[in-house]
Amino acid sequence: MLGVFIDTIVICTATASIILISGMLEPESGLTGIALTQEALVSQVGDWGAAFIAIAILLFAFTSIIANYSYGESNIEYIFKCRKAILLYRIAVLAMVLMGAVMDLPLIWSFADLSMGMMAVINLVAIALLSGVAFALMKDYEDQRRAGKNPTFDRTKFPKLDKQIDKDVW
Repeated sequence: MLGVFIDTIVICTATASIILISGMLEPESGLTGIALTQEALVSQVGDWGAAFIAIAILLFAFTSIIANYSYGESNIEYIFKCRKAILLYRIAVLAMVLMGAVMDLPLIWSFADLSMGMMAVINLVAIALLSGVAFALMKDYEDQRRAGKNPTFDRTKFPKLDKQIDKDVW
């Protein structure tokens, strides 16, 4: 969560501030994306600003790709338990990285928006499907608290759920 906060609040606010302070707004300069940010920083701190932005973006992009790849692979491995699925996922990730490096910026943003929307829909469906279990577990927790107990999870109270839980989880 700290990484998301730093990226979204700190880095994005600093980037917007540098562009606004420099006066190099998109319509007048004709620049967009990284080129606009680099030129804005160069106008404020000198030539080293362009190299700084290039290195910062390289590190940000690399760590983002590695982190998202890792999240995806662990999910593929858990869901499918199949080496072929992981190989297909790796090939798909490499293809997306290559496409992202050569495609136009507006098209990349459109794909990013589409993928974020798809993830949101999938997560909302999963939340809706799991809400019955979540409410049952919450009710059990609250009942234990009202009874003055220190709440503990007893899987035998939930036989349907007990079959779905890995024995090593609890």
